[in-house]
Amino acid sequence: MSIRNPDQRIGVFVDVQNLYYSARNIYNSRINFNAVLEEAVAGRKLIRAIAYVVKADMPEEQSFFDALEKAGFEVKAKDLQTFAGGSQKGDWDVGIAMDIIKQMNKLDVVVLASGDGDFAPLLEYLQMTGQLTETVAFGKSTSSKIKELTDYFIDLDENPKLFLRPIRGGKAGSRSRGNKK
Repeated sequence: MSIRNPDQRIGVFVDVQNLYYSARNIYNSRINFNAVLEEAVAGRKLIRAIAYVVKADMPEEQSFFDALEKAGFEVKAKDLQTFAGGSQKGDWDVGIAMDIIKQMNKLDVVVLASGDGDFAPLLEYLQMTGQLTETVAFGKSTSSKIKELTDYFIDLDENPKLFLRPIRGGKAGSRSRGNKK
């Protein structure tokens, strides 16, 4: 377990798509990013909070991005890539890893908000350098390797009501379109 104290300088790096799809698929809900940031900071000195998003030209998408900024996140966005044959891809794994590596020397604790197992080599590297790490994610959808490697795991499944918002029927939220439940 990580030692947490109010003098720690922390950076929070949020894989928005990972948390969004976990909340939607497990709970048929939207993630409350304000609550996630508050839980991650835990009264410490926030140096940087970055939310990594993929633009998919969905209705009200910009209002979602604006809400992230209002909550205190710097929003980094990239366009959804569409390949020949119609397949689509949009992830920030390398971008998140590079930003963390670039900023780790200015931070006492790196907080990764993602359960994606692709981040295991990043956590291994951070631990090799002596960097304290914390991970915030839904335990049900988090890679066991991530849970094993991080110094402190914050399981959003332990208090879902705090971290989730219902998807409103009729007027679907900015990122909940196409939900079949």
